[in-house]
Amino acid sequence: MSSTGPDHPTRDAGFGIYLHWPFCAAKCPYCDFNSHVRRAGVDEPRFLAAFRAEIAHNAARTPGRTVTSIFLGGGTPSLMQPATVAGLLDAVAAHWAVAPDAEVTLEANPSSVEAGRFHGYRAAGVNRVSLGIQALDDASLRTLGRLHDTAQALDAIALAQSAFARTSFDLIYARPGQTPALWRAELAEALARAAEHLSLYQLTIEPGTPFHGLAAAGKLVTPDDEVGRALYDVTQDLCARAGLPAYEISNHARPGAESRHNLLYWRYGEYAGIGPGAHGRLVTPGGRLGTVTERSPEAWLARVEAEGHGIVETEILTAADQADEFLVMGLRLREGIDPDTYAALKGRPLNGNRIGMLIGDGLLERLPGGRIAATARGAPVLNALVAELAA
Repeated sequence: MSSTGPDHPTRDAGFGIYLHWPFCAAKCPYCDFNSHVRRAGVDEPRFLAAFRAEIAHNAARTPGRTVTSIFLGGGTPSLMQPATVAGLLDAVAAHWAVAPDAEVTLEANPSSVEAGRFHGYRAAGVNRVSLGIQALDDASLRTLGRLHDTAQALDAIALAQSAFARTSFDLIYARPGQTPALWRAELAEALARAAEHLSLYQLTIEPGTPFHGLAAAGKLVTPDDEVGRALYDVTQDLCARAGLPAYEISNHARPGAESRHNLLYWRYGEYAGIGPGAHGRLVTPGGRLGTVTERSPEAWLARVEAEGHGIVETEILTAADQADEFLVMGLRLREGIDPDTYAALKGRPLNGNRIGMLIGDGLLERLPGGRIAATARGAPVLNALVAELAA
C-alpha cells in the first residue's frame, strides 16, 4: 500500500509513525538506546500533550499521507498507561488518514504488571506486540540486567498471544559463555513458543555502556568470531526448518508475518520520528529531510512546550546520502533491492562490473525481476559488500 504525497522513488514503501517513549524501569548494561530511568515517576499527561504538539508539527510537513504503520518504541512503552497509548494513537488519527489495515506495534517488557495491561493496549488500538524477552535462561537474564525471569517471560508470551493476533519477541545470542549447543536448545524452545515472528540479535558491545567497560577490563568475554559465526549459522538453520526463515539479517517470520513497520525502514520509506531522541525521514517539496529530536526527555519536553516541536537537527539529504541509505537498508533484506530505484535516487546506476564480481564471489545474487540481494554467504559480511557496491 502506498501513501499519498510527493512523488519519490520509494513512495510505495509506505508512511509510518515512530513514537519514542524514553523511560525504563532500569537501564540494561548492554543498551545504548535513548532510555532513561526516572525514580520519581513520569508526568504522563504532560508528555502526552507534548507528543500531540510534535505530531501536529510533523503532520503540517506531511499533508495528505496515509499512515500504514505505527510503532511505539523505547525505552519501555509498556510502562505507559493504556489511556496514554490511546491518546497517542488518537492524535495520529486526528492529523493523518490511517489505513484500515495499519500495523500498530507496541514494545513491551514481560513483567507481570505490564503484561496485565495488554487488553487495555488492544482496546486503545494496538494490534501487535513485540516482547523484549532477550533470553530463556535465568542466569543470562541476570547478566543482561533484565528485571524478569524465564517463567515471567513465558507467561508474558502466552498472555500476549491470547490478547493479540500478531506477536513477536526478541532474543540476544552470542552471550558470554554461550555455545552453539546451548543456543540450539534455547532457540528450539523459543521457536516452539513463537507464533509468527522472532527478532534474534547478536550481542554487540556498544561504546559508553557498562558492558563496554567490563569488556575492556577483561571482565566480560563474549564468543569469538568463529563461535559467533557458528551461532549465526545455527540461527539461520533452526529458524528456516521451523518455517520462520530470515527476511532480514536479524528478523525471522512466517511468510506474510513480517514486521510491516521494519519493512518500511528497510525499503527506505517515509516516517515521522516523534518523541525524545527520535529520528525521521520525511519527503518534502524541498527534498528528503532527515530529522532528529532532542535526546533528553526533560529538555525535549521544554523545547516542545516552547516551540511546538523538539527537533534539533534537520538535514536535506543529498542524492548520494539517499542512495547510500537505501543500499545499506535494502541489502539487509532477503528480497534485496531494485537497482533501478538506486539509480533514481543516486542519479547514476550501480557499477555492473562490481555487481558481476560480487556475484562471481558468491556474495551477491540476482533475483527474478532484476533485483539483487546478498547471499547467505554475503549477509554476514554485509558492511564490506555495501562498501564495495557503493564505491
